[in-house]
Amino acid sequence: MKNCLVVDDSKVIRKVARHILESLDIHVTEACDGRDALTQCEASLPDVVLLDWNMPVMSGMEFLQELSKTKLDARPKVIFCTTENGLGHIKAAVEAGADEYVMKPFDRDTLESKLQIVGVI
Repeated sequence: MKNCLVVDDSKVIRKVARHILESLDIHVTEACDGRDALTQCEASLPDVVLLDWNMPVMSGMEFLQELSKTKLDARPKVIFCTTENGLGHIKAAVEAGADEYVMKPFDRDTLESKLQIVGVI
């Protein structure tokens, strides 16, 4: 079973994402900010990270930058999941190491297609 770390400061978004991911037979863990997510990745590397952009403590972009500096056996796929939809944001996310980008609000079909694109399902 694949593992996904859902990183979002919104409990509602984490709950919605969990529901969708579990329906796709993906095990879900959650983090409320980038710092928590980084700690969890160092402890147990997920297959994919569903990552919010704007969070307190450590933003999604800061998380990506720190993840790239961390000595890990492998690198999880990263899907940015955010309300930021400008071309500049998308480009910055990809340049920072994101594999895909999904807009909030998202639905099951959209998330499933992004997971297929990055090779998780």
